[in-house]
Amino acid sequence: MVTLLTETGEHEVTGTEPSTGALWVSASDALRATGWEAKPEGLCRGPICVPLPVGRERELVEGGRINLAALWRHLGQPAVRSERGHAWVLGESARDRKAALASLEAPDFALPDPSGRMHRLSDYRGKKVFLVTWASW
Repeated sequence: MVTLLTETGEHEVTGTEPSTGALWVSASDALRATGWEAKPEGLCRGPICVPLPVGRERELVEGGRINLAALWRHLGQPAVRSERGHAWVLGESARDRKAALASLEAPDFALPDPSGRMHRLSDYRGKKVFLVTWASW
């Protein structure tokens, strides 16, 4: 089992073996953890598809599995692993992060209200939102 950290959170991925450079996961685990899936037109996340490089298709997709580390590197995003390979972080590039900071748009997150109903910040885009935070330290 491998722990995978992505922008959507922490995911436990089974059926994969830690390795030095590849992170082969099932298509269903890839979709659940990252939103990427294999389609005839390439690897897709929603309406956006990235064609597989000619001659290198098997580096990214093979037998119902996706090499997420290879995909991330192909996209120019950082993919790092622990020394033993039991934990991976699939991050976003410094260029994308810089653009997000320059936009002054807060990243999306979800929190429950006192009754337990979940609210996402993205549900309120275009509206004024007042956030109150508190910390004990």
